[in-house]
Amino acid sequence: MKPVIFGVTTLAVAAGLGLYVWQTQSAGANPCGDTAVAGSAIGGPFELISETGETVTEADVITKPTLVYFGYTFCPDVCPLDTARNAAAAYILEDQGIDVGTVFITVDPPRDTVEIVRDFTDNFHDEMIGLTGTPDQIKAASQAYKTYYQAQEGDPDYYLVDHSTQTYLMFPDTGMATFFRRDTSPERMAEVTACFIDRTA
Repeated sequence: MKPVIFGVTTLAVAAGLGLYVWQTQSAGANPCGDTAVAGSAIGGPFELISETGETVTEADVITKPTLVYFGYTFCPDVCPLDTARNAAAAYILEDQGIDVGTVFITVDPPRDTVEIVRDFTDNFHDEMIGLTGTPDQIKAASQAYKTYYQAQEGDPDYYLVDHSTQTYLMFPDTGMATFFRRDTSPERMAEVTACFIDRTA
């Protein structure tokens, strides 16, 4: 069943890329529009645990154009909304005959077990891949994607995690094409993703 997204305003965590980012106005500079990034390459090798308990690498999960998001399942608002938005974009593209992947990587490995990550992703998209791992594995993946996360001090069972909230469009051979901010609609995400796919066909 395709998820229904409710319009809820949340306060996003304003951190993460550590790069100089600008909006490109020229179609020649970025023909698919949306955000362009300057800085080090984003993405790279990682080894994590899939929602089926298997050890996987980036080559195993990014086998086609894929939307990659870092979050955590205990997140009270931002992560569920972002993950639902990413799933909705994938369903829009599916309706257009375009096959894209969706990946959710936890930044809260102590609580996000294989089973919890699987239940979380299955709520949003039948084919969404949930990934967890050891703290060191998660740290390495986060560093490869230039993301930020930091657990807040407090209750050991109900703490929050500050984290960056961008979603990356990754290609298996060429890496990152662009990224999407929280305020990007699923329709716009689908439009830009389709453009990049069309240009690489």
